[in-house]
Amino acid sequence: MIREFIYKYYIDPIRYGQPYTLVDTLTYALILLACVWLIYRWLLSCKITLDRNFVYALIPWIVFGGFLRVIEDTGVIRSDWHMLFITPFIFFFILALAMPSLYISHKLEVSGKIQSWRKAFGLTGLVLVLVSLVFLIWFGVTKAHFDLIVAGEILGLALSSTVIIFLLLMYGFGWDYLKDRLYQLLIFAQMLDASATSYGIDLHPVSYQEQHVVGGWLINLTGTAFVMFPLKLIVLIPGIYILEMYRKDGGSGIWYLILLAMIMVGLAPGTRDMMRMVLYV
Repeated sequence: MIREFIYKYYIDPIRYGQPYTLVDTLTYALILLACVWLIYRWLLSCKITLDRNFVYALIPWIVFGGFLRVIEDTGVIRSDWHMLFITPFIFFFILALAMPSLYISHKLEVSGKIQSWRKAFGLTGLVLVLVSLVFLIWFGVTKAHFDLIVAGEILGLALSSTVIIFLLLMYGFGWDYLKDRLYQLLIFAQMLDASATSYGIDLHPVSYQEQHVVGGWLINLTGTAFVMFPLKLIVLIPGIYILEMYRKDGGSGIWYLILLAMIMVGLAPGTRDMMRMVLYV
């Protein structure tokens, strides 16, 4: 009974690329929350300061995760090892690379061998992004498609919607704290996810589908994937408000980590979906 349940809701959806269910969605959300808390405790024990430069240094690693997911989408990994690059295993795979790099970079700064562990850690992530991007470009040019117009249209949609939401919240709601670049990055990350999903389902020549439970239900209900934009706003607007209230109460360290997690759940799938559509895979 337990074995059948695990295979039905966890193993088979990962192995065969099936859409998410309510069970695995809630499970992965709980795993993400637990990981955020454990990472926070680990960072404190290592005396690694959580600040905005820490968040900026992690952005390349998030993009790298999205690109790794696209490598799995290309089908070049034929064995069951491909599951390492699918949620939730890809989170642990990236952590297995990022945490040692972060720890070593921090120790090198403490010992005086480098000036900034944040720059070294971010540069390591950037190198991984470039390596994976070179592979994806090679794959697209030689074995699939490589349509930069698709990337331009998705990025244009994400940037324009980001500007509209920023102006609405900044001047309509009077949220002056949106001048903070991290909030702007959060909005863009979520709009990139919404833009890629909307474009892929409604406009792209390849027939993509939404794999998440709530998003898929709303798309079927409304008949358009552009419903992802109001769905994002329903979560994003109160999320930013609560984040700012928490920061005012002095929760700066965990505030950066929660903000980072919110950026990640938008930027990683948005990057992955956009790159998939560039390659037509």
